[in-house]
Amino acid sequence: MTIIEYNRAAVVAYARKWALRRNPKYYNFDNLGGDCTNFASQCIYAGAGIMNYTPTFGWYYIDINNRAPAWTGVEYLYNFVTTNEGEGPFGEDSPLNKLQPGDIVQLGTATGDYYHSPVVVAVKRGRIYVAAHTYDAYMRPLSSYIFARARGIHIIGVHKK
Repeated sequence: MTIIEYNRAAVVAYARKWALRRNPKYYNFDNLGGDCTNFASQCIYAGAGIMNYTPTFGWYYIDINNRAPAWTGVEYLYNFVTTNEGEGPFGEDSPLNKLQPGDIVQLGTATGDYYHSPVVVAVKRGRIYVAAHTYDAYMRPLSSYIFARARGIHIIGVHKK
């Protein structure tokens, strides 16, 4: 397995293009619990270019009925990226002040239930700006959200066979 570079510029370009509308290649989950992690996965895929087709525990999207839980589920995405040793993107839990464009922030409740996965599109003077679906946003300051907890997912690179 080799490691290839994660293309952060491609993530930001994808987010800019699709943050305020929907890519017809993917189902819109707004009415099925939200589209935020589906959008985050689309952005990550734009920068990684490789899916992991491992049944159940991989990270892939073929259609609404053939996708991994990690493609659309907040906790599943976190678990996949932070433990992935197979094909596809891999990363680590990261403090927010270490995040870069192309990384993911996950917002949660005081009890640790995470519910939203905005994509980092810019970091300016220590302020994080994100793009997201469900409540569509582009260049929204992370500080404008109300949340009890936040965790960062820093994408280190992409495993390729």
